[in-house]
Amino acid sequence: MGDYKVVTVGTDGSSSARKAVVRAAEVAADSGARLMIICAYETRDATANRSQAEAERALGDEAYKIIGASPAEETLRSARDEAIRAGAHNVDTVAVHGDPTEAIVEKSELYKADLVVVGNKGLASFAGRFLGSVPQAVSRKSRTDVLIVHTV
Repeated sequence: MGDYKVVTVGTDGSSSARKAVVRAAEVAADSGARLMIICAYETRDATANRSQAEAERALGDEAYKIIGASPAEETLRSARDEAIRAGAHNVDTVAVHGDPTEAIVEKSELYKADLVVVGNKGLASFAGRFLGSVPQAVSRKSRTDVLIVHTV
């Protein structure tokens, strides 16, 4: 691999994102790089008038998405453990309120990442092609190398 010093990866807790975290951890381990795992979340205000069950029904296949900081922290703990099992040694995590694309791009710039890793979820879907997807937006907005991992 390259001479990466800092690798960032976005996660939302989905199986696709977990595959991207593992790949990012492997790259970081091979390079001796620091791995920064980023998880964006929305506040509970978005679902304040619904019960948890109603929110899960409303999200359907998107139920893995993070709502509130507490689930984001749990997602990050799980991703950190998985990254360490995959060989990464220097792993940090950050939960960010807001849009996933903006969180990944902004934190990657803040931490001076040499490589940004994202899964390819959404790239091949109609909605992804029509509305855009996180991997597409990150690859367009990032000022550094982007690895889009085939995860689905």
